[in-house]
Amino acid sequence: MKVLGISASPRDNSNSDMLLRQVLSGASSAGAEAEYLRLCKFNISPCSACGACYGTGECPIQDDFQVVLPKILAADRLIFATPIFFMSVCAQAKILIDRCQCLWASKYILNRPVVKPRQTQRLAMVIAVGGKKGGKGFDCIRLMMKYYLDTVDMGYFANLFVSNADEAGKIAENTNAMQEAVRLGKELALAAGPVPEKPIDVELIG
Repeated sequence: MKVLGISASPRDNSNSDMLLRQVLSGASSAGAEAEYLRLCKFNISPCSACGACYGTGECPIQDDFQVVLPKILAADRLIFATPIFFMSVCAQAKILIDRCQCLWASKYILNRPVVKPRQTQRLAMVIAVGGKKGGKGFDCIRLMMKYYLDTVDMGYFANLFVSNADEAGKIAENTNAMQEAVRLGKELALAAGPVPEKPIDVELIG
């Protein structure tokens, strides 16, 4: 069981990153092989809307996207962690999501499989942390990630959303959030059977 955790936050000691590490710890404790990836360490350019992928299924821009994409496609489980910036994912996350347009083109224009068939369902979990007390900022995350995860052939398994956590590292004080992250990591690694009709939704106040 290969579990890939993608940390999109550009900030050191970020809250979403700390939760991601807890989820990966939980997955590892369940016997999974966990890998951590921090997006800001990679040079990934924005999608240029050139349209080339509509004919090839591949992105012609040569950068670190070619390093990250195979890891996503090889993973049995994906954890995508992002802070909320202006009611959406951060820029680093959005760039990666947009560059996966080549997978959408391959799947829906060229009718090519994104990944080879496998016995186990690929599943994903989303972590998002916002500074506001309310939870409206998570609505856009749910919708965006629903379509992104469909594009990369991942079943949408769970969300861990935490609000009112703006200061770097503040999430460490939220014992409930840290424990829930470990629990969900274990559940994600051990999950079997069909994808749930709706993702498990854990929403907490930081």
